[in-house]
This record gives sequence, C-alpha cells and structure tokens, in this order.
Amino acid sequence: MKPGLVVSAMTTTSLLFSAALPVQADTVRYANNKHWVGTWSASPQAPSSSGISYTGFDNQTIRIIVHPHANGKAIRLRFSNTFGSNPLTLSDVYVGYTGTGAQVIPGTNHRVTFGGTRSATIPVGQELLSDPVSLPVTHYHDLTISIYVSGQTGPTTWHPDSLQTSYISSTGNYASESSGQAFSGQVNSWFWLDGVDVQNPSERGAIVLLGASAANGTGSTVNANHRVSDYLADRINREPVGLRKSVLNEGIPGNQLLSDTAGSGQSALNRLQRDVLDQTKVTDVILFEANNDIQAHKSVAQIIDAYKQIIQQCHQRGIKVFGATLQPFEGSGFYSPANERTREAVNDWIRTSGAFDGVIDWDKAVQDPQDPQRLLPAYDSGDHLHPNDAGYEAMANAVNLSLFHHR
Repeated sequence: MKPGLVVSAMTTTSLLFSAALPVQADTVRYANNKHWVGTWSASPQAPSSSGISYTGFDNQTIRIIVHPHANGKAIRLRFSNTFGSNPLTLSDVYVGYTGTGAQVIPGTNHRVTFGGTRSATIPVGQELLSDPVSLPVTHYHDLTISIYVSGQTGPTTWHPDSLQTSYISSTGNYASESSGQAFSGQVNSWFWLDGVDVQNPSERGAIVLLGASAANGTGSTVNANHRVSDYLADRINREPVGLRKSVLNEGIPGNQLLSDTAGSGQSALNRLQRDVLDQTKVTDVILFEANNDIQAHKSVAQIIDAYKQIIQQCHQRGIKVFGATLQPFEGSGFYSPANERTREAVNDWIRTSGAFDGVIDWDKAVQDPQDPQRLLPAYDSGDHLHPNDAGYEAMANAVNLSLFHHR
C-alpha cells in the first residue's frame, strides 16, 4: 500500500490540507470559505454493537450516493472518523455522476486527493476535508463517491438510516471503475462521508435542518429523495439565483435534544457544534426536535431550556433559528394524554414566545383538521408518527421562503 498522508492530531475536529500541512478548522471554516457552501450533509453516528458498522470493511470499495442541494463549479468532500476505534486510511477515493444502481456515468469519475496525495489516514475522533475537485455539480444530478479501504477498518463511523442505497464491493479496489458489477452488497446506510461542499459564490448560504427521524426523512420512499429537506431544496432552487440557499439535513432517528442515546446519536445540544456551527457557510437553522424527549418524559421546561441554549449559541455566530412545531402523533406508540399535553405546550411556546427568528408550523401542515392530534391520513406513512412523501412535500410547501432571504 502506498503510504498515506496522516492527519495530525489537533484539538479541532476538522482539517483541510494545503500542500502537506494541516490547517486548523477555524481557518478552514471561516477564512477560506468565501465561495464555498455545504450542498449535502449527514450526521455521523457511532457504530452499533453488531452488524456491518461493527465488523467494518476489509480491502473493499464502498460506493455512496448523495443528492446535492446546491450547484457549484467544484466540489470537496468531508470524511469523518469521529466514532471509529482505529485510524481510518482512505486508500483511493473517486467522485462522479451517478448512473444506474452502482454504476458511475462513464467519463465523469474523478480522483479525489488530500494535499495532492491519493491516500490519507484520519486519526480517531478527527475529520478530513479533501482537495477541491473540478467537477461541476447540479442540484438535479446525484453524485457517487467511491471509497476504497485497503485494510481492515474496524468499527466505523456511519449514518445508518440514509434512505439511500449504498453499494459494497467484493475484495478489491474498484473506486475508479464506472461499472457497478463488482458491487454485489447493498445497505441503506452511509459510511464516513458526512459533508459535501460546492464552490459557488452566488449561493447565499446553507440552511441546516436539525432534528430527529422526521427531519431525517423516515417514512419517505428509499432512493427517491423525498425528505422534507429535499422538497424544500427543490423549492429554493426555483428561486432567483441571488436568493438561493442550500439545505443540509442533520436529522437522526430517535435523536433527543437533551440526552445521548445508544443508536440515536449525541443529543442536539452535544452535536450542535459539529452538525450546525461547523458546517460550511451556515446562515439559518430549522429546529425540528423534541418528540423523542417527550417520549422520554422530559418536561416542557427542560425542552424550552434546550431550545434557548441552541438559539443562543447560533445567534452568537449570527445564525438565525426558526422553530418548527412538532407533528401530531396520536395513534403511535408515542401517544398518551400526558405526552400530548406536553407536545401542545411546546408547540404553543414555539408559536408565541418570540424566542425564534420565525416559526414554521409543520404541526398544522400535516395534522388532520377533523382530529388535530393525528396526522392527516393522506400524509401518514402508516405509523401515525412519520409523514409519507406527500406529507413531507406539504411540510416543505408550508415554509415561507422569505424567511431565508437575509444574508
């Protein structure tokens, strides 16, 4: 194996390579990002105690597909070993336009480098940003990222509920190949990749959707890009060029505002720095989270206090925060009269407190007018908690886009 470029251990969690020298995250995020904006993201999570994230990969190529939310003339990728047990060596990485299944459209596959070197090693707990790749990106064409790992990875950092099929090869390096024949394994999860930026000076910024399963898109059609963030990005991309912003999805199923939970990630408060404040060119946050806290019997006061902390930290960075009301859940395992009272009290605070920079009323967007404690049947994925494709589209259509017209 060709010796990889090693990321030096630092107190920050994200690095960029310039020649062979690592640059600290503050320089990356703020000094060099004038013309860069996040176009896609996924919140990294710790591996499970069994299964593919626990066993990891050995001399294999993993092919990941992502749906950009902003256009650009160049691209750079961010990889995470935040929750890995061993240093992670990326031996060969390519990015190209998605074909059918695991195929890459011929002639579009481009090698990704790190400080001019094809391989790189990321220490445990660190992230790595690639060199720019001269590959035009459009909102309407998915990207395929092929990652070859030449050795055993051990337990991996991942995002388990991607609602997008990833492809796993047999033994060998197939990163540069357009064909998908070597990729016989399939899983609806993303591995290591937690962010994609594009170079576009006309993009006004990025909106982060911070939340749990409904933010993630649970209940929507796999491989269809029908999450609320996708539908919202579709609308924003129809705005005049000077008003467009990207939409970054930082939803985790089961996630809570206040408590870290096994399988559902760090709390929104604990991941706020990484998943919101450290994203590229963030200008806005849609905060859509608390139903899991209600299920865990957190009080209205505790939930409001968490909201206030998130608002304060974002405002300190000049980021606007919009409160999204919580969708109804009668008929689901979340429902009890006490939980419903808490949900209604939280929604009332979101609507009336004035603490947010604006309100997005997703409760009203998907509720049944004849029974407001339930999802409208036409919007119900079947579990009486998560919307379906039509429900997520209705949520996106309920957003007043002028909320995001500031700089």
